[in-house]
Amino acid sequence: MLEIGQKGPGFALPGVDGQTYDLEHLLTAHRAVVVIFSCNHCPYVRAWEGRMMQLQDDYRAQGVALVAINANDAVRYPDDNFDAMKARAREMNFNFPYLRDDSQDTARQYGATHTPHGFLLDSSGTLRYRGAIDDNYDDPDAVQHHYLRDALDSVLAGETPTHQTSGAVGCTIKWVG
Repeated sequence: MLEIGQKGPGFALPGVDGQTYDLEHLLTAHRAVVVIFSCNHCPYVRAWEGRMMQLQDDYRAQGVALVAINANDAVRYPDDNFDAMKARAREMNFNFPYLRDDSQDTARQYGATHTPHGFLLDSSGTLRYRGAIDDNYDDPDAVQHHYLRDALDSVLAGETPTHQTSGAVGCTIKWVG
């Protein structure tokens, strides 16, 4: 698993919008990049999707890009194939790029285990936080620890996040094979 202080592995992945997204370009253009391994069918992801969109809305003007990457096996889980991803992005009106990792190489390089599983990279590509978005997938009003939001605030202020890791909560990534 990618450890705090290590460089995030590069990627160039297709998005549901027809563009290819390259980590190097994202890092050049932003002060921080949030990579969230995601999918279409997981109830945990679905519970957090609104908060993912709110994070992008709240931090876009501060130079933060959020990207979601779906690496799930699309053969055994057809709800996670590229066409279904396009439909989900349209249905939810995602305000962030939704990318496909067919080879699962990016997910493996990051050590992603669940959907969702977040990785916060600073502008140099260094991992500053890894884990859950917050501490309550089920009820946004009951959240007591906004792990990702707090880590973003710290990184943008040039500080070390208080919580650098938390346990990823969600469905396991559906590996090929």
